[in-house]
Amino acid sequence: MSIQSSRRKFFSTAAVGSAAVLGVPVVAKAQNAPITLRFQSTWPAKDIFHEYALDYAKKVNDMAEGQLKIDVLPAGAVVPAFNLLDAVSAGTLDGGHGVVAYWYGKNTAVALWGSGPSFGMDANMLLSWHEYGGGKELLVEIQKAMGVNVVSLMYGPMPTQPFGWFKKPISKVEDVKGVKFRTVGLAIDMYTAMGAAVNALPGGEIVPALDRGLLDGAEFNNASSDLILGFPDVSKVCMLQSFHQSAEQFEILFNKAKYDALPKHLKSVLAVASQAASADMSWKAIDRYSKDYEVLQKDKGVKFYKTPDAILQRQLQIWDQMIAKRSAENPLFKKVLDSQRAFAERAGKWSGDTNVNFRMAYNHFFAQKKG
Repeated sequence: MSIQSSRRKFFSTAAVGSAAVLGVPVVAKAQNAPITLRFQSTWPAKDIFHEYALDYAKKVNDMAEGQLKIDVLPAGAVVPAFNLLDAVSAGTLDGGHGVVAYWYGKNTAVALWGSGPSFGMDANMLLSWHEYGGGKELLVEIQKAMGVNVVSLMYGPMPTQPFGWFKKPISKVEDVKGVKFRTVGLAIDMYTAMGAAVNALPGGEIVPALDRGLLDGAEFNNASSDLILGFPDVSKVCMLQSFHQSAEQFEILFNKAKYDALPKHLKSVLAVASQAASADMSWKAIDRYSKDYEVLQKDKGVKFYKTPDAILQRQLQIWDQMIAKRSAENPLFKKVLDSQRAFAERAGKWSGDTNVNFRMAYNHFFAQKKG
């Protein structure tokens, strides 16, 4: 070996050694083709929810620096929206983006990640329970009982969802009786108990069903999605605030075999990207939903009404009855409820005692002054 070769080898070894001593990671650029994961969302391509799926994929692709790439397809590109879980489990798809309430038919317990009042927790608090209060481990237990081979990352806290879009304002519980209505998850039980005839449909099928008279009313999620999907073209009345889905979040799914085969650092990329996307989604939602809330009123002629407290109280009463019945039928359902209740009792007291009434400040600055 020549003197120059020895010196090059020495300095190369010394540089790597110094990086290790200083704790600086040595990043090797990918030389081979990236690992590609084929994803499908459960949302139409034009919906903001599909945009959130694309946002997550972009974060992963940027962070992975050519080693991993997620390609996202809209609902129906490979399988219907409600078939995503089975497709990912079977390996037909490598992953997907949706909500766990869609898998309610396989095990009612999964709907507790978003359906119902969650013992007074909002969506961010429910995510806290999932990450730190035992929810993550319970979801794995439920997935094993369901016999699906998937890995789930929960992220993206959603604001409270509207009670629904209707032909006329809903002023009392009796007004819901006989209404042909769309919802999903445990909310099916809640609206059914109020007298509605419920039909669970994917997001992209709701407005066509309303237009053809197959539905009289429906709920989906938020001002932006409702505007994009065309709700104001078939209804001009939306009732805001409800306990049927007041704390929902998104699910990022992976085929377990595909996920397990990834190097450790790429698994970390997927997890960290979901946390970054969770924050980004919640910020984007505030901006976009508030803009489209104005568009719906000013440009589309939609009238928004607050759901009467009597209906909200009735929802809570129905929920008590529902969870007692479901707990008796399904031990895992009861196990999730007990875990959520214990976490919510502590976290809810802290939140209620600590957080100031922001509506008071908003009214001070923006409400119409009298006199």
